[in-house]
Amino acid sequence: MPDFDHPQSSSHLSAAILAAGLVLAAAVGSWTFYSVRSFDNPLPVTGSAKMAVAADMVLWSGQFTRSVDSNGIKAGYDQMRKDSAAVAKFLKKNTIDDKNVTISTVFMDQDYSYNVNSGQPRNYILRQTVDVGSADVAGVTKIAKNTDELINQGVLFSTQALNYTVTKLPELRVTLLKDAIKDARARAASIAENDGKSVGSLKSASIGVVQVLAPNSTAVDDYGSYDTSSIEKEVMVTVRASFQLR
Repeated sequence: MPDFDHPQSSSHLSAAILAAGLVLAAAVGSWTFYSVRSFDNPLPVTGSAKMAVAADMVLWSGQFTRSVDSNGIKAGYDQMRKDSAAVAKFLKKNTIDDKNVTISTVFMDQDYSYNVNSGQPRNYILRQTVDVGSADVAGVTKIAKNTDELINQGVLFSTQALNYTVTKLPELRVTLLKDAIKDARARAASIAENDGKSVGSLKSASIGVVQVLAPNSTAVDDYGSYDTSSIEKEVMVTVRASFQLR
């Protein structure tokens, strides 16, 4: 039986208790350090989601022109009024509502190909722009590609651009954000699995810019890309997410 009254035995007991306490403290300290380290060092990953969509709005821009000299400006303006009426009639005939059509006033530009030494009157270009905005994407596209009727009437009409846009981007962005986070979680799980860990809760997430691309395009931009040249598009969203590891 130990002699607790003996000074040497008492010293040995105190040393044993102190050693046990240090081991316990070290174990608790290690666990605390591991927990804090895991919490402060989440796993960051990038996820993305893409969806095929079709444009639901088209803006058709065109113009018609007349070339006149300085002596024929009045007659040129009279002709532009006739051309404007012909264009409006053509659009109405093709079931395009007047409220969707904007025809500008007449602009007059100097013809810089004019030779000032020719002794002839100075030339000018009279022009008017036509903008048609419509949700009838297929219908307006077809009309824009068949303006021969105006040309046959002597109207010098040309299509400048057909721009196709998607008006439901806010709704699509919400859906794609959810899918992008799911993709990020799947990537995080794959990485964590290799280290014998699992993915816990989402700590933070930041969404990148929305990319509206032509099909199979890789022309993404840090500030966002928006293709307006094609009817069929792909909308892509990326997200930077951080997950807790367990």
